[in-house]
Amino acid sequence: MRYQGPVKLEKKHPLAIRWFHWINFPSISIMVYSGLLILWAQDPTFMIAGRPVIPDGTANYGGLGMLDFYHWLHLDGRLAEGISWHFFFMWFFAINGVLYAAYLILSGEWKTIVPQRGTLKSAMITVLHDMHLSKKEPPRAKFNGAQQIAYTTIILMGGLEVLTGIAIFKPTQQSWLTALFGGYFIARLIHFCIMLGFVGFFAIHVAQVIRAGWNNFRAMVTGYELAPAEEAPPENV
Repeated sequence: MRYQGPVKLEKKHPLAIRWFHWINFPSISIMVYSGLLILWAQDPTFMIAGRPVIPDGTANYGGLGMLDFYHWLHLDGRLAEGISWHFFFMWFFAINGVLYAAYLILSGEWKTIVPQRGTLKSAMITVLHDMHLSKKEPPRAKFNGAQQIAYTTIILMGGLEVLTGIAIFKPTQQSWLTALFGGYFIARLIHFCIMLGFVGFFAIHVAQVIRAGWNNFRAMVTGYELAPAEEAPPENV
C-alpha cells in the first residue's frame, strides 16, 4: 500500500512475534512434507459410516494412480525419513506454539488478534474491498477483522493438530484422547484435513503478503512499517 503525503516509520510487530512467525513457517512446511512421506506407507482410506472418504493407493484419477502420484513426487519408500523429520520438527512446532500463546496472553497482544465486537463487520468490509466489490477501505488497525478471524482460527487449528497427532501416534497409551476424537480413523481424518487447512491458509497468506507489498513484509522482518504521518497544523501568522 502506498500513502500519499508525508509518511513515518511506525512500530508494528514486537521481536518475539517475529521470531515465533519465522520459526513456525519452516517448521510447518517441513511437517507437511514429511507427513506426506508418512502417508505413503498407509494411503488414507478414511472411513465414515462404513464408507471410504478417500480411496486407497490402488485408486486411479483420470488414469493417474495414487501410487504413481507418490512416485512422481518422490514420496514413496521414505517412511523412516518422514517419521524422523516429522517428529523432530514437531517439537519446534509444539514448543513454539505454547510459547507464542503464552506471550500473547502475558503481553496483552491477544487483544489485537482475538475477534471482538465489530470484528465480523470489519472482516466483511475487508473482504469486499480486497475483492474490489467495494471502495470503502477497512479501518486502519494492526490487524483487520478478516486477519483476526484467520489468525485466531489458525492458532486453534495448531493446537488441534498437535492433539490429533498425539492421538494417532499413541492410540493405546493415550486411548482417552483418541476416543475423544471419535477413534483412531476419525482422529487421523481430522489431522489430515487440518493439514490441508494449513496449506490453504499459507497459500492465501502468501498471496495477501504479495498483494500488500513490501511494506507489509518489512514489518514482519524489521518490526516497522511505513504509515501516514499527521501533518502539523499551519502556524498562525
